[in-house]
Amino acid sequence: MDENSGLAIRSLTGDDARGHLDAIAALRIKVFRDWPYLYEGDMDYERDYLSAYVRSRRSVFVLATDGDSVVGASTGIPLLDDTEAFRAPFATGDMDAAEVFYFGESVLLPEYRGRGLGHAFFDHREAHARSFGDYRWTAFAAVDRKADDPRKPAGHRGNDAFWAKRGYVRQPGMTMRLHWDEVGIGETGHSLTFWLRELEAAR
Repeated sequence: MDENSGLAIRSLTGDDARGHLDAIAALRIKVFRDWPYLYEGDMDYERDYLSAYVRSRRSVFVLATDGDSVVGASTGIPLLDDTEAFRAPFATGDMDAAEVFYFGESVLLPEYRGRGLGHAFFDHREAHARSFGDYRWTAFAAVDRKADDPRKPAGHRGNDAFWAKRGYVRQPGMTMRLHWDEVGIGETGHSLTFWLRELEAAR
């Protein structure tokens, strides 16, 4: 039997995703509790974070569903529509923030991984950004953790190789600072480094 037979992928824009926000927020809280984010989730914080995406007319929510359940989600937004913290690393360089489409995090329940949904999330978001014709770059940011952090699970494999195969290049020194409640610690600051890819024109 096809293991993907019950799965579906669809993209929603802006306010069209409002009815799914609680499901997306709950999914983010569940997935980001694990390494490397170790996020002690909060629904009010999640609703506030996702509200920027709902307000943007050009944002995208890519949802993976199994029947009526949201099992994965990925987001994207024009960088200019995101908050100052996300725009700040671009302010001192030569890159025009108006030409950047920012990818929020992708979250997927463990039992659905390894089925190609990670690539599907990138494919849908890149196609969405490309459809406007005025974005030159796609970007995302990943939390920085020390390689020898004792909380890192044995055998953990990061996503760096996957992102590199998608054409993304890590930008050392191009970082932002965000705060969230960390499991066992409480609210603390975290550095996140940007990865960039030049977005080729639609064929």
